[in-house]
Amino acid sequence: MKGIEGTADWAEAAVREHVPAAEAPSREEQVLERIERARRRKARVKEEHVTMAHGSGGKATQTLVEAVFLEAFHNPLLEPLEDGAVLDVGAARLAFTTDSYVVSPLFFPGGNIGDLAVNGTVNDLSVCGARPLYLSAGFVLEEGFPVEDLRRITASMAAAAAAAGVLIVTGDTKVVQRGKGDGCYVNTAGVGLLERPVTLGVAGARPGDAVLVSGPVGEHGVTIMLARGELDIEADLASDTAPLNGLAAALLDACAGAVRCLRDATRGGVATILNEIARASGVAVVVDEDAVPVRPSVRGACELLGIDPLYVACEGRMVAVVDGAAAGTALAALRAHPLGEGAALIGRLKDDPPGLVLLKTAFGGTRIVDLLVGDPLPRIC
Repeated sequence: MKGIEGTADWAEAAVREHVPAAEAPSREEQVLERIERARRRKARVKEEHVTMAHGSGGKATQTLVEAVFLEAFHNPLLEPLEDGAVLDVGAARLAFTTDSYVVSPLFFPGGNIGDLAVNGTVNDLSVCGARPLYLSAGFVLEEGFPVEDLRRITASMAAAAAAAGVLIVTGDTKVVQRGKGDGCYVNTAGVGLLERPVTLGVAGARPGDAVLVSGPVGEHGVTIMLARGELDIEADLASDTAPLNGLAAALLDACAGAVRCLRDATRGGVATILNEIARASGVAVVVDEDAVPVRPSVRGACELLGIDPLYVACEGRMVAVVDGAAAGTALAALRAHPLGEGAALIGRLKDDPPGLVLLKTAFGGTRIVDLLVGDPLPRIC
């Protein structure tokens, strides 16, 4: 009925404006045009102070990055806004990345801030197509933080680095007064070597490409939320934190030049990654809700919390966009690796409507999956 009413409204307007009704835009076209106009506007931070939403990975984060950091630091290496910068140094191609970790609580089922920091930086290098080599580790410690907890964190970092085949080669320590921090924050940076002649990036996706995820989504974010003990929900869940370098290498080896881009779905989850792809490439990403792998415990917790699992962070899952003709090969390569056993093909890229992510729901409808405005799960990494 809405479509019929919309046609009637525009037909009436066409008569008034002497425009043929067949040429008048539909209501859907009006909505898409308004979205496109909003996206063309220059990013501007409206708030006078930083809010928690600015760290969520959604619209507020995107605006902050574009309006403040990109405006101040703009250069060709930064502007693609990938998970790391690709640098040509002599005959070598290197990937360089950095990240900071403020997760609360520091210790949670499946890991802690230490292995999370190592795995997260390894993963940022891996989705650039690089082999991770060296990491730095910077610590901001609050006065009174237990030394035994620090030993647990550094031991887990050492174990995670060994598992990923990287070395922690430099670092820094700062201590702030009691009450001026939150126990322990960790900053890591990483360098990796690009050994394959590939250039990966969200701007390289094309209509006809396939979208894959390497396993069930949302486990890390829900685990962190439940570990805080603020909700009376019990679930047998653990963080999916893991190094993705082996999985990424297996995919790149199997599909050669068919991989368009890789991303690890951290803050903002899979939905945010898909929006970045759609916007950068000017394509439509069409996802089948039933094809998205979500464990029953995660789905149940998300339903109780009123959160869509597509927006919940992962720390050991990868989103891959590959040439549609290579989708079967790519899926087989992911599933052959221990970290990709639950991999699934969740969608395809189309021409229209450009810049949008559409979800085909389990009820047979279609809805737009946009970037989040607020922050339902703060400080999950």
